[in-house]
Amino acid sequence: MPFTLPALPYALSALEPSIDATTMEIHSQKHHGAYVTNANKALEGSKWAELSPEAVIKQLAEVPEDKRGPVRNNAGGHVNHSMFWLTMATPGHGGGGEPTGALADAIKDSFSTFAHFKDAFGAAALSRFGSGWAWLIWHGGEKKLVVASTPNQDNPLMGKAIAGCEGTPILGLDVWEHGYYLKYQNRRSDYVSAWWNVVSWGAVAANFDKAR
Repeated sequence: MPFTLPALPYALSALEPSIDATTMEIHSQKHHGAYVTNANKALEGSKWAELSPEAVIKQLAEVPEDKRGPVRNNAGGHVNHSMFWLTMATPGHGGGGEPTGALADAIKDSFSTFAHFKDAFGAAALSRFGSGWAWLIWHGGEKKLVVASTPNQDNPLMGKAIAGCEGTPILGLDVWEHGYYLKYQNRRSDYVSAWWNVVSWGAVAANFDKAR
């Protein structure tokens, strides 16, 4: 089945003032929409066109070389953004605060404190040169959470040989300039700081439970 652009679970203005409505509209409809269109075009007529986007990027190394670049960029972008929208919520109504329960315990086990985790994640986001993502990943083999960063639209599901890291992402932050430049210009650090106010820890906890 062709990939489809998911509907946002909230209004375009729901994440203000952390993320403005105009950026949300352009980012979710134009940029994400282009990834969906281009991924479908790259996969059309192939056996991968019948798979889920997550399954496609897990098998990226098997995709024919002439299609691999477009699939990596566009199917990767589709998977990344589909998670991104769902792990944010209106500040004070599911967005912001701190995690609880098993996720909070896992963060403490892996990073000692929530503050240390935020520092590590923020460093990954700010040190990514150019465009890319910062991730919180469940590493099943080691039974722990890790922080990593990938370039462009790479995703840890693509595996270490391709993305430079591996595991199941449960939280991702888009640090492409199109995700923040209208409001924050070159102040990526301000964007990262504001983004914590809209993180939906309930959604991240659900991702964590599924990953385990």
